[in-house]
Amino acid sequence: MVLLSYTSLSHGLLQDPRRISHGLSASGKYLTRDELWFNQTLDHFSPYDHRKFGQRYYEYLDHLRVPDGPIFLMICGEGPCNGIPNDYLSVLAKKFEAGVVSLEHRYYGKSSPFNSLATENLKYLSSKQALSDLAAFREYYQAIDNPWFFFGASYSGALSAWFRLKFPHLTCGSLASSAVVRAVYEYFEYDQQIGESVGPECKPVLQEINKLVELGLKVNNKAMKALFNATELDVDADFLYLIADAQVVAVQYGNPDKLCVPLVEAKKNGSDLVEAYAKYVREYCVEVFGLSSKTYSRKHLLDTRITPESADRLWWFQTCTEVAYFQVAPGNDSIRSHQINTEYHLDLCNSLFGKGVYPEVDATNLYYGGDRIAATKIVFTNGSQDPWRHASKQTSSPDLPSYIVNCHNCGHGSDLRGCPQSPMIIEGDSKNCSSPDAVNKVRQHIIEHIDLWLSECRGVLRSSM
Repeated sequence: MVLLSYTSLSHGLLQDPRRISHGLSASGKYLTRDELWFNQTLDHFSPYDHRKFGQRYYEYLDHLRVPDGPIFLMICGEGPCNGIPNDYLSVLAKKFEAGVVSLEHRYYGKSSPFNSLATENLKYLSSKQALSDLAAFREYYQAIDNPWFFFGASYSGALSAWFRLKFPHLTCGSLASSAVVRAVYEYFEYDQQIGESVGPECKPVLQEINKLVELGLKVNNKAMKALFNATELDVDADFLYLIADAQVVAVQYGNPDKLCVPLVEAKKNGSDLVEAYAKYVREYCVEVFGLSSKTYSRKHLLDTRITPESADRLWWFQTCTEVAYFQVAPGNDSIRSHQINTEYHLDLCNSLFGKGVYPEVDATNLYYGGDRIAATKIVFTNGSQDPWRHASKQTSSPDLPSYIVNCHNCGHGSDLRGCPQSPMIIEGDSKNCSSPDAVNKVRQHIIEHIDLWLSECRGVLRSSM
């Protein structure tokens, strides 16, 4: 379910393509990795519960113009927040003479309120609580009236948009990059976009590979799983989810040629397509992106201990209760197995968190407005090849400008991370995009909106003095 995120790669969103973020470690890839801590309220919606927990954050003030420079808040998403990445945001911070702060999402990384991730302890894990965390942190961090601007990508991009909607007095505006603001119960458009993004030559090859894998499971189940180092996946549908997510890694993160060139070549040569796909999974998904079959293991997802891989269980809880994004196979012309259907997802939710757990998608969209969000001063950006863009806001208006970054390898968060994204490279340079001009044009729009909205904010601040 490769997500989504920004600091984590994945399931949907990606470490787990079901989630969204990157675990990066090279020292030069961060502006800072120095941890700071804030005492956060556990339940923002109870007048009786006054419990607190430690929430991790970071600050980088080298570019800040004292005393009136803006503060840029980069929201961390569904994974550990290990620092402030040295991506395009650092370029913006330098340009606007801004300080940068970043807050880790509650429960993820080191910001866990409990010592166990048992279902009863996850009741305070939601986007609503996370938004109130951001508001409380914003008030704590600085009482002086510097103008603030919020940033996020993927799930944290949705949080950035939702924060501007719910707390417009606390930010001058938001950048919502690849922002999944529309909760989707049966997200078949995800698979359809993958087919569109890989093109008419590669798509049928992927479909053939899927059929061969399904057949191979029936003929020799263990041998097929062993080919992908996934013998721990006892449930065949979990394995087929891994097979589907592996192709997403290349497309979502702006490197479709890594997937399609060797597979189309193998098809033309009459080579073993399953072996060619397994080679791609081993050499690219596993070695470069760190994709692991463990992510899809129910034994792993049932583990309530707090570990570096806990984000897998936590993100599933958020999808199973709030936003779904169930990446189901379309009725016709699907690339992924039809075993990856709604029943599969609901069964997984109930297996992990108990009977009756169900994603309240309608309530989520009612609360935030989905892609009809009624806010102002939010820039929405999406990559043309990104399967998540159909859960974002793609129509533009003066108050809510929306831009599509059009190029062959423009995927998830391309405006901030460049293309192709890699867990090793987060500088956000546009030179490797198939159309750098397309990325730079959208970036120029972002700069213009930030400049305008910050100046309007300053005008309001001056008039109130």
